[in-house]
Amino acid sequence: MSKVAVVKTKPETVLEDIGKAMRMAGYREALPAEKETALKINISWHHWYPAVSTTPWQLEGVIKTLLEDGYPKEKLYGAHNRTVVVNSHVGEVNNKHKPVLEKYDIRNIHLYEGEEWVRYEPKAKMLVLDSIYPEGIHIPKRLIGSNIIQLPTIKTHVFTTMTGAMKNAFGGLLHERRHWTHSVIHETLVDLLNIQKEIHPGLFAVMDGTFAGDGPGPRCMRWHEKDVILASSDQVAIDATAAKMMGFDPLKLDFIRLAYEQGLGMGDPREIEVVGEDISGVNFHFEGGANTFASRGQKAIYWGPLKPLEKLLLRTVITPWSYVASRLYHDLYWWNFFGRRRVTEALKTKWGKLFLSY
Repeated sequence: MSKVAVVKTKPETVLEDIGKAMRMAGYREALPAEKETALKINISWHHWYPAVSTTPWQLEGVIKTLLEDGYPKEKLYGAHNRTVVVNSHVGEVNNKHKPVLEKYDIRNIHLYEGEEWVRYEPKAKMLVLDSIYPEGIHIPKRLIGSNIIQLPTIKTHVFTTMTGAMKNAFGGLLHERRHWTHSVIHETLVDLLNIQKEIHPGLFAVMDGTFAGDGPGPRCMRWHEKDVILASSDQVAIDATAAKMMGFDPLKLDFIRLAYEQGLGMGDPREIEVVGEDISGVNFHFEGGANTFASRGQKAIYWGPLKPLEKLLLRTVITPWSYVASRLYHDLYWWNFFGRRRVTEALKTKWGKLFLSY
């Protein structure tokens, strides 16, 4: 039976509570200390917005716990990915990841800068990746042989209903053309979990639910203070547990169901041992089908009437139109008309005040 730790927390004790969750979930048994360990930071937006990206206390709590338990500092590194619409260098400053890594003198690796990417031949049968990338699947060489700790947040997503540990590998393992996989995103996440299990000696996830995001995620969400930390060595189980807490049936989410059916983790909440908090009555009543104007357009291309034009629109020389459209919508329109106001309110909360302290 897979184990997921759920711990209630508050700003005054959050670093210790993260360590408590990690130890309750058995992270030391999952992550060989003699191996390098990648801390896969999530930056879903270069602006700070509650629940969108890895929190600074989430990153610090994990580092602090690893160091306290004897994991060598020189074997730890923060790992960032890049997307065509999010600047990770701006994001690591605005989301206050960089000062945390600098405080503990942890290496900071941007996987797309000066890092070798190698062709990888998965041993597992791929559902879609081999057909999407007929020239071969390329992944960062650095990640092969490293433990990995995924650092997602509890939030909804316009393509996958919710996003968590499994989706967090989407950025680290695939290059900038990963948007080619959006039309088969559920199968892609299962393929990536198969690859992770082949290349990483140890996998673990710590999910931050101090702020949680509801609505058309991963950016344009309504934030809620939920005051929880989740941890597990089973990426399917932690996502299933978070999904259930959010109010979704995990086995109705294709990426969780497919991974469960392939034996990659536990997707049925009835077969997951939750330690720590009793969450049997928890239901955030989050909204999984919300859309923005931008996501409606994307869905029309991936699954709707514009599907015949997908390759032309997203895989040719005219593709940059989509990057520009996304930046204009999210950074110019939504951020200025909605995001700034919501951030101002969030900064007045206990977690907002903790964020300002970094």
